[in-house]
Amino acid sequence: MRMVKPHPALILFALAGTAGIGAANQTMIANQSEIAYVGTEMGVEVEGNFGRFEAQINLDPDKPQTGSVSLSVDTSSVIFPSTDVQQELAKPDWFDTAHFPRAEFRSTRMRALGNGRYEIAGTLTIKGHSHEVVFPMALSRSGATTFAMGVLTIKRLDYGVGQGEWGDTSLVEDAVRIKFKIALNGLASPSG
Repeated sequence: MRMVKPHPALILFALAGTAGIGAANQTMIANQSEIAYVGTEMGVEVEGNFGRFEAQINLDPDKPQTGSVSLSVDTSSVIFPSTDVQQELAKPDWFDTAHFPRAEFRSTRMRALGNGRYEIAGTLTIKGHSHEVVFPMALSRSGATTFAMGVLTIKRLDYGVGQGEWGDTSLVEDAVRIKFKIALNGLASPSG
């Protein structure tokens, strides 16, 4: 299987979903939001993303300890320009979408780092494997829109992703970066 980098238009593919942040009128702007991943195959970075996910972000920027973040990704919605690759990624050696249709993250702790940055801790579950993770999230504002952005690096083999011949890390590196950008209406700016 040869993984190829998707066309840039696919990376900006609009993701379906909803998000709430404290109040009912705070919603995700789907066409400005995305969850992407970056892996390395034989020394070459490959990037793709997911077409469907749901997100819930409940955050008072001035009281982050009361907030929460949850994401649920439809693993069968992985986007690659190659149909062969997309079909391969659904198989048991990769995401095994027939048995594990969703990857999920649930936060257990949030804390402010200052200047609109937060540290998020929680549990990431992929293919039935759950591990505690910690990653930074930054908020930025453009007009009435707030963007929640972050990057998390995981080891794919910890989650059983890329087994069999694909477990060889000289072919596909173990480390994978997960990048997210969630655009929201109605989130108050932090005062500090």
